[in-house]
Amino acid sequence: MVESEVAALVRAGHEVELFAARTDDLEGDRLYPVRAALRVATGWGASPLAALGRFAPDVVHVHNLFPNFGRRWARSVGVPLVTTLHNYRPLCVNGLLYRDGEVCTLCPDGRRWSGLRYACYRGSRAASLPLTLANLPGPAADPLLARADRIVVLSDLAAEVYAKAGIAPHRMTVWPNFLREDLDPGAGEATGGADGFLYVGRLSPEKAVVRLVEAWPRGAAAPALRIVGEGPEEAGVRAAAAGGPIEVLGRVSRSEVVALMGRSIGLVFPSAWYEGFPLVYAEAMAAGLPVLAWAPNVVSRWVATDGTGAPTSWEEDIGAVLASAAGSFPGLRDHCRRVFEERYSEAAHVARAEALYAELRRGSA
Repeated sequence: MVESEVAALVRAGHEVELFAARTDDLEGDRLYPVRAALRVATGWGASPLAALGRFAPDVVHVHNLFPNFGRRWARSVGVPLVTTLHNYRPLCVNGLLYRDGEVCTLCPDGRRWSGLRYACYRGSRAASLPLTLANLPGPAADPLLARADRIVVLSDLAAEVYAKAGIAPHRMTVWPNFLREDLDPGAGEATGGADGFLYVGRLSPEKAVVRLVEAWPRGAAAPALRIVGEGPEEAGVRAAAAGGPIEVLGRVSRSEVVALMGRSIGLVFPSAWYEGFPLVYAEAMAAGLPVLAWAPNVVSRWVATDGTGAPTSWEEDIGAVLASAAGSFPGLRDHCRRVFEERYSEAAHVARAEALYAELRRGSA
């Protein structure tokens, strides 16, 4: 997403410089784990201030500093500073607010040693300790969040969670991810030949794909389900799919995903955590593909408020839900594409960015 934002702003005529530190380039150093842990726990560490001084930007936009940059340098930035929170890392050791199969808010609710107690980062208490220490004072005391002139969150749900944890609502802006123009597949044709539902994403516990497959209807009249993706639960997904109208495709090319979106009734999104902004939702909207989403993930909110599909829950009868979706989704395809163009396209993103940056520059003049 960072690279997409840079490309979009450059195409719009802005001068942009990306200062990045990539884990893949750094972890060959034997002391990297120790240095990264100290940076995370204390906020002291690598700083882009010298590079920023040479570039002399009008606005600084910070994305993910974990774990390769310090955070305290942000206090010395003399121009408007924006930061985007792509997940819940300032509140939660694993960044997901998810543990043992369900949403977990122990740490932001005040039990801030819980991430260490349950070894929430990579199943290791040693690895969880630096993040636990960093989060103990609460998000409002984080050096970067305290300095930021505006904190971008990806959804209203994220804004609610961070406000409850102590970030003042007026300091936040809801700014969703977008699909850059060179990846826009265009709306798929609304044909009567749509045959089944589609899942696209990682096959991991928080995505609840095994649960979805286990609950999927069987029998001659059951709708087809195609699953695209890979991950640690792929074997479990394949085992659960046996004997059902379910095809596990693994990893496929982007062009194949676009083609599958064009021939599907709808995208299914069963994720069991809140999510940030899953890009597959923007991709589905671009393709004109309605979405069936399970609470509590944020997509279940969007399909209700945007009118781009249907929200559901595990308490509802999945067979009846799928039958209802099969009847209503074909008429939503054009609307989904309009929602994409208005909210999740590159043009919409650039307009949001320019408006926010201009507002902050006026305020600092």
